[in-house]
Amino acid sequence: MLDCFAPLVREPLVCSISFPALLYYNKAMNKAMSVNRPIFQNISPLDHRYSLSEKAVFEGLAAWLSEEAAVTACVKAEAALCLAHLRLRGLLSAGLRSDVEAAVQGIGADEIYAEEEKTQHHIRALVNVMKKKVPAEAAPFVHLGATSADMLDTSFAYCMKNAALTVVVPLLKKLENLLCAVAEREAETPQVGRTHGQHAVPITVGFAFAEYVSRLGKSIAEIVRRAGDLRGKLSGAVGAYNAMSMIVGDPEALEEAFLAEMGLLPSEHSTQLAEPEYLLRLLLEMNVAFGIIANLADDLRHLQRSEIGELREGFGSEQVGSSTMPQKRNPWNSEHVKSLWKAFSPRVATFFMDQISEHQRDLTNSASRRFTADYVTGFALAVSRMTGVVAGLDVDRERLAANLYASGGGIPGGVMAEPAYILLAESGESNAHEIIRQTTLQAEKEHCPFSVALKANKEAWRRVTAQMITLGLAANEEEAAAFFAHPEKYCGLSVKKARELAAKYRNNG
Repeated sequence: MLDCFAPLVREPLVCSISFPALLYYNKAMNKAMSVNRPIFQNISPLDHRYSLSEKAVFEGLAAWLSEEAAVTACVKAEAALCLAHLRLRGLLSAGLRSDVEAAVQGIGADEIYAEEEKTQHHIRALVNVMKKKVPAEAAPFVHLGATSADMLDTSFAYCMKNAALTVVVPLLKKLENLLCAVAEREAETPQVGRTHGQHAVPITVGFAFAEYVSRLGKSIAEIVRRAGDLRGKLSGAVGAYNAMSMIVGDPEALEEAFLAEMGLLPSEHSTQLAEPEYLLRLLLEMNVAFGIIANLADDLRHLQRSEIGELREGFGSEQVGSSTMPQKRNPWNSEHVKSLWKAFSPRVATFFMDQISEHQRDLTNSASRRFTADYVTGFALAVSRMTGVVAGLDVDRERLAANLYASGGGIPGGVMAEPAYILLAESGESNAHEIIRQTTLQAEKEHCPFSVALKANKEAWRRVTAQMITLGLAANEEEAAAFFAHPEKYCGLSVKKARELAAKYRNNG
């Protein structure tokens, strides 16, 4: 991430949150970090290209996912434990709470890392610094009864919860509201529906966007639920509350008091680690949302193809689409979202692998879990980029109409074969599908619109017209003919669904 947020990390910091540019350097290199590295010497594109182009997203995430944030969260956890001990003993006054909170306020990563040069243990270094800062009556309770993983797992959950709820979810809701706006605005704008890349039957642009409104809306709600259910722990070295049982009569009450200070609940069962499934389920739901957004990106970029041209991303007056073809206006933002999904979605495999730890704890997640932060960053980047695409999207109604009328299966107006078949079958003709299929072949052979070929089959046309009149879909043959000549009249519940879903998910939650 931004260099000013990213002190380098050594391997003993087992569960710290860090960005991809944080490398494992030796002690000499760590001492050299008093001089900031130029941003373009960073290795990960997250730490230079994206930190510049998506500054607001990065600054928001840095508050929770940078190394400085990780240290601050651990300090907060240690202070929370100290306050919980004092409160359960009846020793915590408002003044003492204020003094403890003020004492730890200024503790930062630089001070902890300087102490770690002596201890060679990150959490013990943090404890040593804190004991010197807090009031004397509070100092004995710093880290009392805890193991490092109690602090690290709890602070990790605290940071992930806040990153999700204060940064990622607001980004998602902004995108969702923009999708709702398009669904509502374009609820009646006709578009040809496509299956297998072929023209199918008519829909509307609003209906097409309502698909993503619905899918993403449910995923946002699940992300909120999963983030709110992240858990911490204070159950000691193997999760059985051994040390705490020597200190207090009700170790679980102390754990609850400690976690309440962090805004968390306890893991139902712990080893040295909190149950990994709480975090896993949040990350998996983020990946569900990531896939939905990638699917939208794919649809949008295909609809911008030269031969389709129904939609177009915003394009600046000085923007360049190609270094050699001046006419190009590439859908590069939609393609970029798809590319981010390709880069980050496969990391779900690692999330599953981090689910497994030998007996009460091993260190096989010591490196892999560090990269959770850049997965969340990649996801947030994709959401932000897609938000920009949707906000600047241009709808070409002329091309939409031309494509709808042009051909279905190579036949002008061929998208109306389905209602002809349905009406003919409803009239009592058992062979309706084959009759209409033959009609489409005839239209293709004679290079005429489907409606013309349908009228040429006098018996089929008579029955179709009669059925439309019976159903109140047309008053006479002329109105029936007008229906088949205007595919936009055959949109089913597209308009209704677009408006209903936009209303349901707009400003939801």
